[in-house]
Amino acid sequence: MPRKPRIEIAGYYHIINRGVEQRVIFKEKEDYEKFEELLCTYAPSYGITIHNYCLMSNHYHLLIEIEKETLSKFMRQINMNYAIYFNKKNKRSGHLWQGRFKSWYVTDEAYLYTLILYIEQNPVKAKMVKRVDSYLYSTAHYFLNKEILPNCLENSYIAQNYQNDKESIRAFLESPIDSSVLHQLKRGASLVEASNIDKRPKEEDLKKLFEDVTDIKDRNSKIVKAYQDGYSQHMMAKVLELAQSTVSGIVKRYR
Repeated sequence: MPRKPRIEIAGYYHIINRGVEQRVIFKEKEDYEKFEELLCTYAPSYGITIHNYCLMSNHYHLLIEIEKETLSKFMRQINMNYAIYFNKKNKRSGHLWQGRFKSWYVTDEAYLYTLILYIEQNPVKAKMVKRVDSYLYSTAHYFLNKEILPNCLENSYIAQNYQNDKESIRAFLESPIDSSVLHQLKRGASLVEASNIDKRPKEEDLKKLFEDVTDIKDRNSKIVKAYQDGYSQHMMAKVLELAQSTVSGIVKRYR
């Protein structure tokens, strides 16, 4: 049976991929650097914004943003080229990756913040380093230790929102993660597995939903319903001409 095609909605995605049989896929410094080079080389070609990543020895985490349906093509290009490089270097053949990459569509701003921390704090959690910027193969290393970012990180969330304020970046990236919140967000509507999305929320449909709003209570109730149906808080804020923090507060109160 052929595999179901991924339905790709513009927005943020959390990507994970592992080595086949959990084998090591990054053995040496040049392996990590090769993968980073591929990310930065192909991201512009596919309209991809790289926000955060962490490369561990047998798997990687990416937080990227797409504008068009280019996610699968981008990841195929990255994984294929790295596998060719790795197999040739190590005189091996066969599959390098454990099947297709896993991807989740991030629909909640609160999860986005938590996800950034989760990705950057992976090496600390694994007790490989004591501070996020001490690990050489994650974006925290660039945000905190480098004055000039690679071109592919210039439009990242941290670069755009914190500029070069390293003190504020450190405070953010070293913030504690509430594991219970992370667990709830993964189980709830905040994290939707991309391959299971069969409906693309449209702005026109959202506008119709709010056409006959009678009062604030009715509006807030419809905001919660729209959120549960997969509409992003960003889109609702745009349609209703509200601050995104206002929409987020309404969702939290009614949930």
